[in-house]
Amino acid sequence: MKLSARLRKPLTVFIHDLLMVPIAWLGAYWLRFNLEAVPGEYLREALDWLPVIMIVQALVFVYLGLYRGDWRFASLPDLMRIIKAVAVGMLLCVAIIFLFTRLQNIPRSIFPMYSFLLIGGLGGSRFLYRWLKDHKLYLGQGQRVLIAGAGRAGEMLARDLLRDPEHVLQPIGFVDDRRLMRGTDIHGIRVLGPCKKIPRLVEKHDIELILLAVPSANSPQLRRIVEYCEQAGVPFRMLPRLQDLVAGRVSIDTLREVSIEDLLGRDAVSLDYEAIKSGMGGKTVLVTGGGGSIGSELSRQVARLGPARLVLFENSEYSLYAIEKELRRDYPDLELHPLLGDVTDSRAVDKLFRTCKPEIVLHAAAYKHVPLLENQIREAVRNNVLGTQVMAMAADRYGCDAFVLISTDKAVNPANIMGASKRLAEIFCQNFNQRSESRFITVRFGNVLGSAGSVVPLFKEQIEAGGPVTVTHPDMIRYFMTIPEACLLILQAEVMGQGGEIYVLDMGEPVNITYLAEQMIHLAGREPGKDIKIVYTGLRPGEKLAEELFHKNEHLSSTQHKQIFLAHHRSHEWKQLDRVYRELDTACREYNEVKLRKAMQYLVPEMHHSPVELPDNVVKLEQRRHL
Repeated sequence: MKLSARLRKPLTVFIHDLLMVPIAWLGAYWLRFNLEAVPGEYLREALDWLPVIMIVQALVFVYLGLYRGDWRFASLPDLMRIIKAVAVGMLLCVAIIFLFTRLQNIPRSIFPMYSFLLIGGLGGSRFLYRWLKDHKLYLGQGQRVLIAGAGRAGEMLARDLLRDPEHVLQPIGFVDDRRLMRGTDIHGIRVLGPCKKIPRLVEKHDIELILLAVPSANSPQLRRIVEYCEQAGVPFRMLPRLQDLVAGRVSIDTLREVSIEDLLGRDAVSLDYEAIKSGMGGKTVLVTGGGGSIGSELSRQVARLGPARLVLFENSEYSLYAIEKELRRDYPDLELHPLLGDVTDSRAVDKLFRTCKPEIVLHAAAYKHVPLLENQIREAVRNNVLGTQVMAMAADRYGCDAFVLISTDKAVNPANIMGASKRLAEIFCQNFNQRSESRFITVRFGNVLGSAGSVVPLFKEQIEAGGPVTVTHPDMIRYFMTIPEACLLILQAEVMGQGGEIYVLDMGEPVNITYLAEQMIHLAGREPGKDIKIVYTGLRPGEKLAEELFHKNEHLSSTQHKQIFLAHHRSHEWKQLDRVYRELDTACREYNEVKLRKAMQYLVPEMHHSPVELPDNVVKLEQRRHL
């Protein structure tokens, strides 16, 4: 039963093609004699040779694979296959007939006319079928859709929508800013104008949904298109990001809502995947803080590279459970070791290195909440500084190839305890590199969109609750990067590093936090200041209006990767460093915050506090423009 069902369609097509042969053969005679009756002697000769021609053409059709494709997807390669089959069949027929008759009573012009008619019959039927499938039952059905972007992605999206047997979405037209595209047709769908006409076209054509087929658009371009969509007042969705399409994680017909990451991101990160894979593939990789926002994404990225073993070290039981469950589901063949533990526990760390023998350490474990750590200096130093020291010395003791410290822009001219603690961790790794056979590399970047404790989840929560959205200061700006691209650049830096470097990731242009809040409100379908108010609360302890990615005394130079820069750091005498870190350890044991601050200030003299506050501590959105 299955076999007959599988053969039914190609058999039907074969019979159709076989019937087209006599139609084309006799039609050629009819054309030869000016659409009048064919003389008897010529007609008899034509009928005598017709079975031979049908047999020859049938064999050629089958041999050249005319029945491998589906008429619903008829395309240029199918037409070329038809032309080839007809040409080969005609030449064989000419040769056979010539051997027997020397082409008597068969006009020479019959053969080219026969070929053209047969190509038209075979190809025309297929393309007509496809057109009917795409359009016949479609008119008047489905949600009326406008597609923004008439490039390759837009064409593929329109084609998929037209072929959808359910016809849920009806493409009405395209918009595209390229002048050459305007007025052209793609699969019978007209390019109606540039993107700025979206509001007018929505009203004119009763558009119900806008689909953004611009996966390679940069953030400014996407923001502009989104603004036009918001003016139009209809829902809009977009195709996945280009890197997701390339990686095969999603398909062209996967639609999603526009996210804040789309509007604030930059050009797609370009990576040397081969170098990364050769550097990490087949090795044992340890990720500390493996259940956190950065650590979990690092774990996902490393898992794709085919490591010999992936070790996760995490002090949060639930976070470790969640990432373990995900990785075991997505990578069933991965040798995964999820371990609960604290980076400050030297005995646990020693056992970890002794049993798992990691070759590469990605150190993402850290406390990073700025206001909380301002009043808990001991915990900041113990985890971020001494924890890094414990991990780094274990990596050296057990002969690891590389140790990558994940740092932050808050370590530059730190105005808070968190930033100063990360700067102390940087100093240790930079200088310890000179005393070790292992490579110690620091990667420094700004805020990561969607990470735990960041402003984006907070704004989402506030918007869902109906507001207000709280912003500390109207002039506050921050550098932002998505979690996946930050982690990919970390892996790239690990492969590039020789040891002792501070790599600074290109964060693009800084983003005003008020603009971020407004965009998130817009994406939620609300109006800032009207539906959701923005309230300014004043700078929190330890906050700066703007972060810096490198110190003025750190000369910045380019690397072989255009999105990664090298900050040439200040060196310290090891004996002096060792003494200060011992003082930090002692002060933590004694709970002596005065000693802790003094020791931190000694190594990080640029550490300061920024007491900028708003006059009234609360400023509403309506007042912002007057500040």
